[in-house]
Amino acid sequence: MQTVSTRATLANAVAALKSGGKTLALVPTMGALHEGHLTLVRQARAHADRVVVSIFVNPRQFGANEDLGAYPRQLAADTAVLAAAGVDLLWAPDLNEIYPAGYATTVSVAGIDHMLCGMQRPGHFDGVATVVLKLFNQVAPDVALFGEKDWQQLTIIRRMARDLDLSFPNAAAIIGVATVREPDGLAMSSRNRYLTADQRARATALNRAMRTAAGAMVAGEPVAHAIGALRQALVLAGFDRIDYAELRDAETLDALTGWDPARQCRLLVAAQIGRARLIDNMAVEPALANPPELVSNG
Repeated sequence: MQTVSTRATLANAVAALKSGGKTLALVPTMGALHEGHLTLVRQARAHADRVVVSIFVNPRQFGANEDLGAYPRQLAADTAVLAAAGVDLLWAPDLNEIYPAGYATTVSVAGIDHMLCGMQRPGHFDGVATVVLKLFNQVAPDVALFGEKDWQQLTIIRRMARDLDLSFPNAAAIIGVATVREPDGLAMSSRNRYLTADQRARATALNRAMRTAAGAMVAGEPVAHAIGALRQALVLAGFDRIDYAELRDAETLDALTGWDPARQCRLLVAAQIGRARLIDNMAVEPALANPPELVSNG
């Protein structure tokens, strides 16, 4: 695996990878890699001939009081993991390679950036859209892969690619990959390492409460009642704050007051426990009406 850290060497490396008509997949990351990232890498290999992974902790998507300084950075360990996974190229730029002196441009996807996580993290998605567009322009991939764990982020990137006529073959070239979970259901995240052992055990309530709420909605319970029970379950589990718990249209992110089997519905939640702000989401679909693990024995 080749590792490059300057734009000039990146251009040459990408040209070499694309020689002979080879296709290229990009997996953007901020490092601190886990099995979720490696799942993206494996899926990337299935969609293209060559795989590029980027590692860049993007300061523009962190707020003033967020964890930019504490965010885990482990480039040497991540490099070894990616090499073992068969990645062809690692793009690991310094800050000045992404935002050179005098940089003054921001990309904003209006409408869907100020809801959900955007309400709690003003400017976050502007930072995401800006750096992702720059990575697309730098690497010029044929496909790009993102985890579905941050559904709002995936929606914003797809909208940006459509609105700005980015040169992907089609809309499906922005590929969402299903959330990778721990055996107890907790979504894998680089921020899970912020949890103490006790908090980690309590955090498993998030996925359980979401599945219970989603099943209740499908079974006919009013959305407000199902969401209220979800919130109560998180409070009882020891979560410190619930930023949101909402049912939304999966494509537009419009708020929904009732589950509709004729449209794709998504339950999205963000909640704080200790130092970790955990986000998760899931499709609300008939299969969740009576999941085996939620069936009562009484």
